[in-house]
Amino acid sequence: MIPVIDGLQYANWSEKIFRQMRAGGVDAVHVTITYHETFRETVHVIERWNRWFERFPDLIFPGRTAADVQRAQDSARTAIFFGAQNPSCIEDDIGLIEVLHTLGLRFMQLTYNNQSLLASGCYETVDSGLTRMGRAVVTEMNRVGLVVDMSHSGERSTLDAIEHSTRPIAITHANLHSWHPTLRNKSDTLLRALGASGGFLGLSTYPHHLRNGSACTLQDWCDMAARAIDLVGAEQVGIGTDLCQDQPDSIVEWMRTGRWTKTVDYGEGHADAAGFPTMPHWFNDNRDFANLRAGLMVAGLGQAIVDGVMGGNWLRFFDVSFCPSHTDQTAKHVVGVLP
Repeated sequence: MIPVIDGLQYANWSEKIFRQMRAGGVDAVHVTITYHETFRETVHVIERWNRWFERFPDLIFPGRTAADVQRAQDSARTAIFFGAQNPSCIEDDIGLIEVLHTLGLRFMQLTYNNQSLLASGCYETVDSGLTRMGRAVVTEMNRVGLVVDMSHSGERSTLDAIEHSTRPIAITHANLHSWHPTLRNKSDTLLRALGASGGFLGLSTYPHHLRNGSACTLQDWCDMAARAIDLVGAEQVGIGTDLCQDQPDSIVEWMRTGRWTKTVDYGEGHADAAGFPTMPHWFNDNRDFANLRAGLMVAGLGQAIVDGVMGGNWLRFFDVSFCPSHTDQTAKHVVGVLP
């Protein structure tokens, strides 16, 4: 059975949301567990997730390998894969990469909008590319099986990561800059390079990433998805909704501002972006994945391609990405679109 996989969510987790995942037939979700948190603070979040796994074992369980997606389908549960949207959790200690991978982390962004110790964020005026530490961290992430995520990174930094990484990287939640020119969306040039390297793109339903924002139509989004497939590859595009369900607006300040400034950073550069926007009517929560499937079919993508976008492509990416390098026989160009 073809899985349904979401490549990024940061919801205000609750039993309600876990049950909505099951109602929507969602087999696996990459969940953000940390933004600006330190290592110890990130461990506290993992402890909180462990309590949820204890309380709701009939709904969710921790995902570690691609095989856990099949286990989720077999047991009618949702596999939860941990990710970090900033490298703050490793502080300045490269050894914490392996520790966090052991604790379940499977994705880590090298930046969250700003310059980090590793790379430049997409909001920086100057993108200086991967730093010395950034190159060392990518090498270590490749070794342990931690996915390099460049969703909030600048273009040069992302191209550097593609070049330096021995495994395909991911942009887990973004759209096409040529479709909607926000700083977070990615250029056609970058997406072609991502595709040529075997990398992966998760398409977002978050209104700030959508043309016409919350008023974006499903057809427009699906037409954009078809264009993304042309740029990146039919087996290298999936969904990364960036769903922030039930979060209070105060969380936006933590996401964008953290501890790095005393003033509020409005993210997209406009005061009206201060709070969470209203989701488009065709995707409010995890029960709406069927709308995406139906829209992609109407857009004429075909059953096999739609199955891939809904989760089959993420599953293959998980399979080649999560294993340590000493057991991994893959490298770039493994996804099947390149010789």
